Amino acid sequence: MLELTCSQAWTPLLESRIGDWRLRWADGFTARANSALAIGDPGKPLPDALRGVCDFAHDHAIPPVVQVIQNTSIEDELAASGWVHYVEHRPAHEVRLLTGPLARGTSAGAEILDEPTSGWWEMTAGSADPPEAPRHVLGTGKVGFGIVELDGVTAGAVRGAVVGEWLHIARLEVRPEFRRRGLARGLMNAVGAWGAGQGANGMLLQVAMANSGALKLYESLGCTEHHRYRYWAPGPGACEDRPS
Repeated sequence: MLELTCSQAWTPLLESRIGDWRLRWADGFTARANSALAIGDPGKPLPDALRGVCDFAHDHAIPPVVQVIQNTSIEDELAASGWVHYVEHRPAHEVRLLTGPLARGTSAGAEILDEPTSGWWEMTAGSADPPEAPRHVLGTGKVGFGIVELDGVTAGAVRGAVVGEWLHIARLEVRPEFRRRGLARGLMNAVGAWGAGQGANGMLLQVAMANSGALKLYESLGCTEHHRYRYWAPGPGACEDRPS
């Protein structure tokens, strides 16, 4: 299952298990690293598994959220248990997982570094000196830190992480004043070449349904949809705190 590969490319600070389900915590940094990946058999009835998701979330001070492949039977079970679409996480509560060939072509001045710069952190984590959670999630694994420098600043950045035969792409960003110069495509080409050198044969991307600009770029690079997933959260009364 490709979602498990993506999960390995996006390592939380803490992970626990309920059967095959993965309960993840990263101090609130991204839904992917702070939700239960509900794939496989939890090894217990669904209400008990959801109780475990709620307990884990409450213990670690994050909202109870499950990540579920769209249009699978578990969505019906979640709805019957009083859970609802996690629309508070707009615009990224519904996501497309894309696969495609490694990007090739000119890098437009982009390069892939072994260590992130302060400019890379600012572009990808919102701070030149981010706290532990984003440093761990974005920096763990076989990671390439892509940047392009223009006019003395980091104009664009991307993260590539190799898991097995796949290159997982994330955090592609170009500063507004440098857009429409081909930098995003150049970053994709640079990280694609780096991934090939690390043994990857294809790329994976998790892209919010609402991110039409990114989807257009990735489709132009030959990416197609493999599946969709979305986040669910408990409705009123579906996930009460445990009695003290």
